[in-house]
Amino acid sequence: MKLLPLGDAAWTLEFGRHLDPALAEQVARLAARVRAACLPGVVDLVPTLRSLTVHFEPEAVEAELLGAQLLALAADDDAADATGRCWRLPICTEPALAPDLAELAARVGLAPQAVRALLCGTTLRVGLIGFMPGFPYLIGLPQALHLPRRATPRTRVPTGSVALAAGLCGVYPWDSPGGWWLVGHLPLPLFEADHPQAPAWLAAGDRLCWQPVDAATHAALAADWAAGRLRREDFLMPEEA
Repeated sequence: MKLLPLGDAAWTLEFGRHLDPALAEQVARLAARVRAACLPGVVDLVPTLRSLTVHFEPEAVEAELLGAQLLALAADDDAADATGRCWRLPICTEPALAPDLAELAARVGLAPQAVRALLCGTTLRVGLIGFMPGFPYLIGLPQALHLPRRATPRTRVPTGSVALAAGLCGVYPWDSPGGWWLVGHLPLPLFEADHPQAPAWLAAGDRLCWQPVDAATHAALAADWAAGRLRREDFLMPEEA
């Protein structure tokens, strides 16, 4: 692990150079320990798939002292310390809502049903939130589902699209251009701008399982959410609710 200065008001702790779920879990555990330590002068934490950046007020804390504190916290790692919450979110993979599923399946040499089974049978972890508010980069995809981005990106990817690319799974919380493979759709928002505490549902370190649903259930869930009959907490696993 490296401790790198990022200007005069931030430290970056770099755990490695490659995409590795184990590194992302280390980052999430360290972020949790830094938050719990309430170190003087620290104003923000930015976890990524392989690093943690800690922003601080130079007037409030000596940079070298804070760096030493961060290294001590990083050394006090315990893989048994679980972080984050566990979600079970609905996904519909019927053709109208998964326009790239058949082509992706052909490219990786699997039937669409096998791709669906692999995706829904894997517990993914939120490595980071980025690109746009609420967009989760989910790691832990089976190697069989790793493939590059599409050669030609779309000018518009619909809100709620579940997509794969470069060994990652993502969910578009807003309409956006995008070059990932669209393999399903989530009928719920992952970002609530008017939420008083946490507009984004997911956070780095959370775990997520996909629950396959048919088109009728997908539509019913969307309607129930719009009518206020559902809360985000309804989709936490029982031990997290």
